[in-house]
Amino acid sequence: MKIGELARRTGLAASRIRFYEEAGLLVVQRQANGYRDYPEQAVLLLELITGAQRAGFSLEEIRALLPPDMGQWQHGALITMLQQKVADIEALQLRLAQSRAHLLALIEDIQARPDGIDCAANSRRVLDRVQRGELARPTLAAGDVAMLRPGRRRTGGG
Repeated sequence: MKIGELARRTGLAASRIRFYEEAGLLVVQRQANGYRDYPEQAVLLLELITGAQRAGFSLEEIRALLPPDMGQWQHGALITMLQQKVADIEALQLRLAQSRAHLLALIEDIQARPDGIDCAANSRRVLDRVQRGELARPTLAAGDVAMLRPGRRRTGGG
């Protein structure tokens, strides 16, 4: 199939398809006239590539994940890479949750401005506390991080 049809079937721009080809993720044969001739499996391959990108995989990781022949997946290697990506996402969620908790504690400290002190003095007060390490660094329980995982919703009140 030609690139226009492949673009229509996948919803990708032709330039994006050419980019994946240049990146070595998509192999295409050329016709005698120089036009690209994509096999039917290119549709599935492009869906896998875009899905993997949405899941957070880099092009290099995708290249390592894809088999040379779509019918020859390495089950063990695939599972290992997917599990590693889940672990990477969970580590990122933890860092983000810690950053969020720290920022919320900072906001709370700023809002706890003593009566009679202006904004500039309050800023100095908060910054001094941060520098001295007096601003409490919130710690997260395992349940706090678990609540941030996809498919779960955080509810108030706890």
